[in-house]
Amino acid sequence: HLFLMTAVPGVLGDKDDPSTRIPRLTVTEARAAIADGIIVGGMIPKVEEALRQLESGIGAVHILAADPGAIEAEAADPGSRGTVLLPG
Repeated sequence: HLFLMTAVPGVLGDKDDPSTRIPRLTVTEARAAIADGIIVGGMIPKVEEALRQLESGIGAVHILAADPGAIEAEAADPGSRGTVLLPG
């Protein structure tokens, strides 16, 4: 697993609304979300880097906010604190 820490709680369905955090995305879903304009702005390079890592053999990439306890909680329950990107 690779954990990418950022200032937002993960990939958001609406970049201005943290309550729209998407808990889980496959490679196919992430590419579609970029193409459809759901993933925008500074999140695009983060997601593209995650996709490159998945293609190179990393089993899962987590994008989450750098909050106390976030990595531990996300590792124990993927998608609970951020967005987990998975092959597929």
